[in-house]
Amino acid sequence: MILPRTAFSSRVWRSLPKQRLCYRAGARCLSNAATLRPQIATSSPRASLKSDLDRIAPRIDIDASQIQILQSPEEFYSKLKTQIKHARRRIYLSTLYIGKSEHELIATIREALTSNPVLRVSILTDALRGTRESPQVSCASLLAPLAGDFPGRAEIRMYHTPNLTGLRKILIPKRINEGWGLQHMKLYGVDDEVILSGANLSNDYFTNRQDRYHVFRSKNLTDYFARIHHTVCSISFLVEFSTNAAGHVLSWPESNKAPDPLLAPAHHKASATSLLKPLISPPSNPPKPSENGTSVYPLLCLPPSINTELPAITLALAKQRQIERYTFTAGYFNPHPSVTSALLSLSSAPQSVPGTVLTASPHANGFFGSKGISGMLPAAYSRLSLLFLRAARGNNVQLREWRNGSVGRPGGWTYHAKGLWVTLPRSPVQEAGQGEAEVQDSAPSVNIVGSSNYTTRSYGLDLEVGAMVVTSDEQLQMKWKREVAMLEQHTTPVTEQELEAPDRKASWKVRLAMWTVKMVGGAL
Repeated sequence: MILPRTAFSSRVWRSLPKQRLCYRAGARCLSNAATLRPQIATSSPRASLKSDLDRIAPRIDIDASQIQILQSPEEFYSKLKTQIKHARRRIYLSTLYIGKSEHELIATIREALTSNPVLRVSILTDALRGTRESPQVSCASLLAPLAGDFPGRAEIRMYHTPNLTGLRKILIPKRINEGWGLQHMKLYGVDDEVILSGANLSNDYFTNRQDRYHVFRSKNLTDYFARIHHTVCSISFLVEFSTNAAGHVLSWPESNKAPDPLLAPAHHKASATSLLKPLISPPSNPPKPSENGTSVYPLLCLPPSINTELPAITLALAKQRQIERYTFTAGYFNPHPSVTSALLSLSSAPQSVPGTVLTASPHANGFFGSKGISGMLPAAYSRLSLLFLRAARGNNVQLREWRNGSVGRPGGWTYHAKGLWVTLPRSPVQEAGQGEAEVQDSAPSVNIVGSSNYTTRSYGLDLEVGAMVVTSDEQLQMKWKREVAMLEQHTTPVTEQELEAPDRKASWKVRLAMWTVKMVGGAL
């Protein structure tokens, strides 16, 4: 699963000038990766990176003060409710699911619709996760009354993966069928603000599940992600209120811009690609990027044909930029081979860039203590952490596990944060007047936030959205530095020896389950 350290430069970058970037998992191709060999530094690392990113994604320049970083689930929930209560024109919410008991959130949306007759609400979730409990109470039955009570003003959509159809859909249990692909985007837009996050909309994400939440106060950026949201809605099932036992029905409107994924999966994929590709393609002649300022590059993954995130990550981690340090985090730790290779290549000799990798302890994994196959997942991720540490032997990289209590016990939290922070050398202007200690202790200037877990599954099965932000603004850099410090607060280093201990070592049943999921086309 993990490529040799030397494979990164010889395998990935060699393929970039060939108009596409292919990776081993399913031989899928990543769009918009044409001629992306990192430029030899003739300008500052930030300007060089922006120039490279301009060739794979659209760029939206904003002021650093337009970015707010929230730190806690409570702060996220409070911000979201406040935005909804004061919404003037539009609300669009893309999420994996809304918890079936989130009556307060739905009441807040209902109150906003009632008090403002011009307000429009669009909610997009995943069809598999959103109907898992049907005909019992589910996400779909919770949302359907909004569509019934506010016709033409409240639209509820559910995206269904084209990868799970026919006999496979019938045979695979609902509890694990999401392993074949999901609508995994997290976009929370209200008027001219949008929150990018990895958090879903349920009680644990509002109380005791640590995630990341970046608020962008930018009309241009909010408009951009609204186009992504509404395009995916146009290739998704419509949720309508019903008096049947489930409380809802899913229909495929004739106005949809793609065929039903359950009836014509291949045609659906092709239509989805043709609709979304123009939105994520960079302009042919973008304005020359500036060394100064803050630039946001929206990133999208729609397997098997669109992925701008993986090329962006490999560009950000390119050695030629003389990176000073990096921090990478994923709650479900199973990095795509190209991500693993890029991280290990940076942290190996001769440059030996110090790296920190954060992931969830089994006690902070949302599946800890679950029954059945899903209960094996914490051990499976421990196994993947062990494989990473074996590959990282001798490298300047540290793996740290996040734990704050234990799942299922009073005060226990789960960990769901994902992201990448890269510290580039400071420009001569920034270094002027700075003491040596301050220069050495510089803060990240590149950051990725969004829904992706950076896994083979994320890039081969799930619909993901995020953004890479590049800045020279020292205040924003310090916000990112404090965010990393906050996440590291509950972490401790973990070693190969600890992961090979009897209480952590994956049993043969866990390894067999991992192999079986892979063989039948799923992924962790």
